[in-house]
Amino acid sequence: MERVRKLIHAREREIYPFDGTGVTAAVLDTGIAMHPDFSGRVIGFKDFVGNSRLPYDDCGHGTHVAGCLCGDGSCSQGRYAGVARGCRVLSGKVLDEKGDGTIRNMIEGIDWVLRNRKLYQVRILNISVSMTAGMRKMKKEASFRELVSRLEDAWDEGLFVVVAAGNAGPAEGSISKLGEGNKVVTVGCHDGMAYQRRPDSCEVCSGRGPSGDVLKKPDLVAPGTDIMSCSAFFRQTAAGCRNAYVEKSGTSMSTPLVAGAAALCFQKYPWYTNEQVKRRILWTASDLGEAWSKQGWGMLNVARMLG
Repeated sequence: MERVRKLIHAREREIYPFDGTGVTAAVLDTGIAMHPDFSGRVIGFKDFVGNSRLPYDDCGHGTHVAGCLCGDGSCSQGRYAGVARGCRVLSGKVLDEKGDGTIRNMIEGIDWVLRNRKLYQVRILNISVSMTAGMRKMKKEASFRELVSRLEDAWDEGLFVVVAAGNAGPAEGSISKLGEGNKVVTVGCHDGMAYQRRPDSCEVCSGRGPSGDVLKKPDLVAPGTDIMSCSAFFRQTAAGCRNAYVEKSGTSMSTPLVAGAAALCFQKYPWYTNEQVKRRILWTASDLGEAWSKQGWGMLNVARMLG
């Protein structure tokens, strides 16, 4: 995350005094572990897979995503802090220990967020899940249309909805079906020059939008290769927190970076609508000189967004 924050211009000195304090982001994923980096900021949890009333993450994906968004880096002296280290988290577990899930669980998760958005002051909904990975049980077309409709409802209710472009690229039109609409912000992966020659970089498989369509996708890109963030399987010992962080790659990691940027924007401009935040994030992105179907507006640039 130290490398990532530098690349997207989100180092502490570049975004000071903003850290997302007072803003809540809902994360629908595999759950969340009570990691020291989230101390006091996991304000709600709902399990749509099992029956637990206590927060947990038996996969690790959701905890890692939340760390990219708002981990405060307590276990690393700030080195692996997320973008918005003061942001609160509302966690919904809609995916199982394998990262798999159903349309029904995701719909119920979105409905839960919408019912509780005022109670928890939710401004952001992060969904680091694609149609090609993590939701393999999505079979029924009618149910999928209902899911897309719920995402649109969330946007219409004022939430900044950010979703992953998926990892099925680089073919044209390989972007996740959840990210095709204009009422979500769709995030692809790009690591700048750092991993350009690596055949296993996230950038290579990041979902691409179609060419020639009126609605261009993805909306923008952010780093997603070898991201070091919070591990759900940490251990607290007398000497401190062990195995506190783990590396993961994918557009799932890119997505919460944009969610974190939105949290900073809502903190600085609390009167902004989701549309205003979207425009500010997209219009300040750094052009990488890539095709639109690969980079959208460009690389997330947090300092410019806040400027």
